[in-house]
Amino acid sequence: MAFLATCVLVLQVGDVTSAAPAPVVLDAVLEHQSALGMPPRSDRAYLLTHTRVIPLGRSSIIVPILMYHYIRPAPSIYEDYLGYRLTVTPADFTAQMDWLAANGYNPVDFNDLRAYFSGVTPLPAKPVVLTFDDGYADLYTTAYPILQAHKFKGVAYIVTSFVGQARYVTAAQVVEMDHHGIQIASHTVDHANVGRASRYSATLQLANSKSWLENLTGHSVVDFAYPSGQFSASAIAALQATGYDTATTEIPGTVHSRSDRYLWTRERAYGGEALGDFVNSLGAVEPWVDVAAMTTTPERP
Repeated sequence: MAFLATCVLVLQVGDVTSAAPAPVVLDAVLEHQSALGMPPRSDRAYLLTHTRVIPLGRSSIIVPILMYHYIRPAPSIYEDYLGYRLTVTPADFTAQMDWLAANGYNPVDFNDLRAYFSGVTPLPAKPVVLTFDDGYADLYTTAYPILQAHKFKGVAYIVTSFVGQARYVTAAQVVEMDHHGIQIASHTVDHANVGRASRYSATLQLANSKSWLENLTGHSVVDFAYPSGQFSASAIAALQATGYDTATTEIPGTVHSRSDRYLWTRERAYGGEALGDFVNSLGAVEPWVDVAAMTTTPERP
């Protein structure tokens, strides 16, 4: 009876296809039950579930943090080269999200990474963070619906003084996204270069943008992205003093740890990028384990 009352856990590193299929595990349980002279229980239902996770305890893990700016029709590469390179078209963005979904990637946010590095909650296999800089209007009108359609999380780095201006999101849109899977984070008051600012100026930028977003959303905001990727030791000290917990750069890379959380790297999604190049930017996959758990529940009459 103790055997039946206990969950059967199967831990396996790598591809889930090599894990024991559900019928095999169930047959093993029934054979064990028969060997003990126990008749099959008609009032019990057996449920086998599989979960792929990155187990707790790793000091560093591979988690690509992707950086987006515009999700819109591309401008002319000849007339606006920078705008072109910062623009991922809606069709390309949809194709990228489709690929992530089809290949088992799981978008997470910085709260999930905090919980992992704090030893609270494992991460799902193939985690990826989708970040959007500046708070352009197409974040709400284009990227947000595509993310919702895929049931994906995202992170929006908001420049607070831009909110409500032409070409940018409104305060109401920020609140709506915050309530539906988009983590709101800071990108300074006016896109200031905190890497070159004085400690005093950087502190003002960080504190004011943080308090504005917290008043708007009604909860703490502790994540930040350096405008133009510019940072310094003084800026990091200002982040710590004003209560931020993470900050992302524009340096390429996909390996992250708790100790380097003020210098987390990101992979830029470029305009005109082929899907294959996008896939390559994700880098290697962090090894995961497959957890198969079987429980018994009373069958309904």
